[in-house]
Amino acid sequence: MTSANPQILIVEDDPDLSDMVSSYFRAQSYDVRAAEYGEEALAIAAEHPLDLIILDVRLPDIDGFELCRRLREKRRTENIPIIFLTEKQARRDKLTGLELGVVDYITKPFDIQELRLRVRNCILRSQRAAAIDPVTELPEGDLVLEKIHEVATGGKPAGALAFALAGMHDFRERFGFVAADDVLRAVTLMIKNAVRDFGGEVDFIGHLEPEAFVILTVPERLNQIKERIERRISQSADYFFPQSRPGADNQLLVKSTQISITPGAYADGTALRKAMMDALQK
Repeated sequence: MTSANPQILIVEDDPDLSDMVSSYFRAQSYDVRAAEYGEEALAIAAEHPLDLIILDVRLPDIDGFELCRRLREKRRTENIPIIFLTEKQARRDKLTGLELGVVDYITKPFDIQELRLRVRNCILRSQRAAAIDPVTELPEGDLVLEKIHEVATGGKPAGALAFALAGMHDFRERFGFVAADDVLRAVTLMIKNAVRDFGGEVDFIGHLEPEAFVILTVPERLNQIKERIERRISQSADYFFPQSRPGADNQLLVKSTQISITPGAYADGTALRKAMMDALQK
């Protein structure tokens, strides 16, 4: 389960400085990982979701500029905010960092309180920007939770339909990010078309998680929308798998759940979201 605390990675080859900064941010309720080498940092970023990276330019193996370039080349890490933490003060170094998408630049020695504020502000800006999923262009995060809360506490009967694509991590590892993103876009289009054909103008579509979708509608529309989406996914499953790759089993595992919401059934949006996620994970 993903932690509610901000996740940051500190990439610094000075162990004393790394320990000091790590301890400080842990005391501020951040979940902190640390790396001394650039290759180690790449491995951590590929495995763990991160909200921000504090990156020293001078590292024992690859410099911070090259590390930043390689992070920006990967779909999973391309949008992680990066703060350069370095002794270099040359204008050219700062411009190079900005060209690579670095969001802030702090030179040593630094004020730890200033660093804390810069980290906090970078994460807040990133979270606001991430209100729309960049692959599907559907709402996610707080926008979705607010809408779920509105339905759960609205005092009117409503319906919630959730879909999850199981096994997408293995699919992505096997066929790559481009193929996985194509699947998500295709499923998004199927969901939109089903809601267009059987839903109403006020129906809502968003992400519960990156590979889980939610549709909020009225109870009497749930079955038709659900059946249309499942049928379209089943009919299209073969096309999701790159045919040039041998050994694909051509099965896309789809889990779904539907909930008819009566007034007072859920205390808030968090309770309703939990009920949907619990049902999808069974």
